[in-house]
Amino acid sequence: MRFLKGFGRFWYDFIIGDDWKIAVAVVLALAVTLGVTLTGLAPLGAVTVVGGLLLLVFFVVSLVIDVRR
Repeated sequence: MRFLKGFGRFWYDFIIGDDWKIAVAVVLALAVTLGVTLTGLAPLGAVTVVGGLLLLVFFVVSLVIDVRR
């Protein structure tokens, strides 16, 4: 049981880390990119570029939220 608890803590700290907002931003950007890819609304090259831009924008927004406090 101790192994499972330690394993869970490791992954929580690895994924969430110090700021949960950044983790949410990354997951949201990846989910939007996956959704657009699976629906086929745009060519794969455009989805790649837009997904990277979404990741950057969501990351910056989460940092701005932290700096404003």
